[in-house]
Amino acid sequence: MEALDMKGGAAGAQLGSQLADLHLHNLKLRDPTGASRMSASSEEAGDGTDIVYEKRFGFSVPTCCGFIPQDNEWCDDWQVFFARKLDFQIKKLQTESSGRSVGEAVELWPQLQREVPRLFEGASDVTPSLLHGDLWGGNAATVQEHGASIPVVFDPASFYGHHEYDLAIAAMFGGFSKEFFSSYFEKLPKAAGWESRHQLYQLFHYLNHW
Repeated sequence: MEALDMKGGAAGAQLGSQLADLHLHNLKLRDPTGASRMSASSEEAGDGTDIVYEKRFGFSVPTCCGFIPQDNEWCDDWQVFFARKLDFQIKKLQTESSGRSVGEAVELWPQLQREVPRLFEGASDVTPSLLHGDLWGGNAATVQEHGASIPVVFDPASFYGHHEYDLAIAAMFGGFSKEFFSSYFEKLPKAAGWESRHQLYQLFHYLNHW
């Protein structure tokens, strides 16, 4: 594997545009008639060189967000899949809190679960997108290629999910410019209720860094 001489400063307009392209890729694989072209096994078709549309949420193997493994078992419903992710985080806090008070989070979780469907009223038809999964500033950089700075991302926690999810942690710790977000939203505009779902997706990462 080739080592990359990576530098800082990746999170600008070019990366925002390329991230949107990644999120749109699976949608573009869907048949124009709306029918799925996904193989029954949800794996690459033919000789392994053809990429096919994935209609479910999850991934074929577990991945890790930081050092925490993620349950990527396939699911047909994004809200169910994401609720499962949050439930895992809540239960993990209960068992590994090391003296920290997590009582309020545990008490509020059932209330939030009842509110989740309302948060998706503006985005009821979620198409799976291949996500980076842990796109904070420390996982983005640039490399020089033919005299130009090319953005690269690394250390993914990938799965197929709602494209809005990737922007949650990107907005939490800095490192991503206004141009990054503007370029992204030019290709994937915000849907109704985006701000509330943005906070919901950030909750996963706040729990992950509790």
